[in-house]
Amino acid sequence: MRTLLEYESQIFLDAFHEDGLLVMAKGLGIDRVFLNFLKVYSDPANLVLVLNTNAKEEEYFTEQLEKENLKPLPRTITNEVGANERQKVYLQGGVLFLTSRILVVDLLTERVPVEHISGILVYKAHRIVESCQEAFILRLYRQKNKTGFIKAFSDSPYSFTTGYSHVERTMKNLFVRNLYLWPRFHASIVANLEHHKVDVVEIQVQLTSATLACQTAMLDLINACIQELKRCTTAIEAEEVTVENAIGKAFDKTIRFQLDPVWHQLSAKTRQLVSDLKTLRLILRHMTQYDSVTFYSMVNSVKTNEKVFGQNTGWLFLDAADSLFVNAKERVFGPEKSKISDKEKTEEEPVLEECPKWKALRDILKEIKTENKKLDPEDEAGAVLIAAEDDRTCSQLKEVLCDGSRSMMIRLYNKYLAQKGQNLEDEAKKTRQEKIAKMKSTKRHKTKATELTLTQMVGETNKESHTEVQNGNSVEKETSASSVDAYYGIVEEPVTILHPLHGGTDPNGLSKTLQEVQPRYVVLYDADMQFVRELEVYRASRPGNPLRVYFMMYTGSVEEQRYLTTLRMEKEAFEYLIREKANMVIPEEREGKLEDDPNLSRDTTPANATVNTRKGGAPQVPTQQKVIVDMREFGSELPSLIHRRGIEIEPITLEIGDYILSPDICVERKSVSDLIGSLNNGRLYNQCISMCRYYKKPVLLIEFDANKSFSLQMKQSSEVSIQDVTSRLALLTLHFPKLRILWCQSPYATAELFEELKAGKPEPHAATALAVGSSEEGLDWSDKYSHRPQDFLLKMPGVNVKNYRLIMNKVESLSTLCDCSLEQLTEIMGSEPHAKQLYNFIHSKPKASTDQAVKPGKSDFKRGFKRKR
Repeated sequence: MRTLLEYESQIFLDAFHEDGLLVMAKGLGIDRVFLNFLKVYSDPANLVLVLNTNAKEEEYFTEQLEKENLKPLPRTITNEVGANERQKVYLQGGVLFLTSRILVVDLLTERVPVEHISGILVYKAHRIVESCQEAFILRLYRQKNKTGFIKAFSDSPYSFTTGYSHVERTMKNLFVRNLYLWPRFHASIVANLEHHKVDVVEIQVQLTSATLACQTAMLDLINACIQELKRCTTAIEAEEVTVENAIGKAFDKTIRFQLDPVWHQLSAKTRQLVSDLKTLRLILRHMTQYDSVTFYSMVNSVKTNEKVFGQNTGWLFLDAADSLFVNAKERVFGPEKSKISDKEKTEEEPVLEECPKWKALRDILKEIKTENKKLDPEDEAGAVLIAAEDDRTCSQLKEVLCDGSRSMMIRLYNKYLAQKGQNLEDEAKKTRQEKIAKMKSTKRHKTKATELTLTQMVGETNKESHTEVQNGNSVEKETSASSVDAYYGIVEEPVTILHPLHGGTDPNGLSKTLQEVQPRYVVLYDADMQFVRELEVYRASRPGNPLRVYFMMYTGSVEEQRYLTTLRMEKEAFEYLIREKANMVIPEEREGKLEDDPNLSRDTTPANATVNTRKGGAPQVPTQQKVIVDMREFGSELPSLIHRRGIEIEPITLEIGDYILSPDICVERKSVSDLIGSLNNGRLYNQCISMCRYYKKPVLLIEFDANKSFSLQMKQSSEVSIQDVTSRLALLTLHFPKLRILWCQSPYATAELFEELKAGKPEPHAATALAVGSSEEGLDWSDKYSHRPQDFLLKMPGVNVKNYRLIMNKVESLSTLCDCSLEQLTEIMGSEPHAKQLYNFIHSKPKASTDQAVKPGKSDFKRGFKRKR
């Protein structure tokens, strides 16, 4: 078994013996604990299902178990595996990764031997809500299996603090009674990690005066926009929307979460303020993350963008904005050059302020190189891992270390000028030619000495810094680690590798690289709470191997504040969960192993059930309610919520409709986006034709989210147009009088509405629903006959809605009808006056003189049935 640390072993044993929800702090090794559960249950004697994992995570877990020679390995079931094959896999046992949609259908169709399931492991349990597919699966599982286990895992404590009693509601959906909390400040974790303490060297890097001025100006602008946003709308929570929280990564989601329900009601200024905050936060991130040229280019683009200027909410005219523009330019051109416009020509090289962290990084690598030289010849030089925020930062650092910082800055500067239709070298040459023309008495050989391009001049000054990097090593040949994501190899000896903290193609790429390279030195170019803790666990799990971590951070910067805020928010989240756990009142039946579990009770007694007093006042036992659901609908929340109301779900592949509530009621469910698309391409029209043809009560259900903005028609639009959604809906109702349109603001409301619509109605039959569309069974009477002859017949004198069916049942075509005598028509129609009116109409002569009676053309009433799609 994978060797666990002391606190990890305790966590494993607690969760192994008793079902529950395990919440750990980020980076403390929840994947290591989860892997051990997979290893324990990977046995054909067990059938363990794993929920809520994606393909990358499944691949990572399988690779780790394969390295330990585990057999049999967990298997993955996707939609590529057929139903019969899936049934065989279930019977073979072991650990199975499944998609929720497939498992729901297999549980409802009884392909899964539920009574033989040993248990279910739920990954990323903070995402489980009562309407999700995973909660549906656990409910179906607990209804038929009272002995199997349910174990849930999460490393996101903050996710359980939003909403009222969120953690308790999540535990209810998971059917668990125990809550295991393991924060970083847990006594066992502190003692264990302190015993194997990491050698940490903190590198406090000072911001330049110009960068510090830019940061101050940015914070002032963000504060101004936040205050104006609070003034413009009351839909945001003042405590959540602060400058400190605006520095964090999740601030945009927080704002949109609060404003989405009323987004269509907000003024243009309020929307623009939200956009401005997003822009300012992006600029603030660029200030400390990337070079001065990239930062100035972004700031300048905002300043010169006419669209941004025209929609500006006022922050561009503040003094802080002027300070931002001036200091951003000063970082590139210097104090004096910042006052000169970009279009002014100069052959003097710009200042091009370097990031202070670059020099600090070179000093660190130089120190590491010196230490490696002091090692014994038999000892292998320690590898170096540099972890930076994203791919772009890693790419820049590689160029800085291999080609020199000045060379890279010149390249970026020339690129910036090229984007503005300029080129520094061309401008310098043009300036020199003008000087040569003026200095007619100057010799030609004197001008050659001045013909140095900016890049050549920088090459001499940058020579020293470049030599430091390549001294004793080859930059001629790059190497990379065995991990596919460690693609930023720099030098061979010692092996130096750059890897992004976030945004890589593989979310577990950094962990893989750490295990494969096993570095002796780690340079944290950007602070990240999760990776810091991963390094602590890495060091504690390898007690005999030294590890030094260089922790770089700008002093007094937003980067430092962001890191401290992340630590504080996680600590407060765990403190909140500890208090919630102390005050929880959890009933014994919560775990779902008892028959009287209220979460699994299925009270199918209708609210309007009548009481038969002749039978002692006992209500009549109702039949089990049932809804037939199309297979493709199990990607939505609605089937889960319908089942939660005690209604049985029967999944089949429906040709017509999405939900069959009764033999007469067919429902086609559309989201707002689906509705607009179906109206545009005509698909909804064909679906309505089919529903109206086969069912007496066709229903179009339009479902929208109450937490998101929704409007079918703009306020400014007052004209009726065929392109308008409301106009097309009106035409749809005119064309299909039987069609009923229902509007529901959420799946919860839809499930409640379905229950009310089914009250007192007979239950649908799957066989009948399957036959609809393939035969005339269930076909509406009027659709058994051609519509055009029907319309023609109804226009004739003496024919009405009461007798036209009698005519079509006895007469094959309009031509045959014209050959009938008066007596025959009287017998068919059952009314002599009506028969006489029809007979006289058919055989009367037209006004134009002719001896022939006018007869309609031959057109059969009966037709071969063909269902339209």
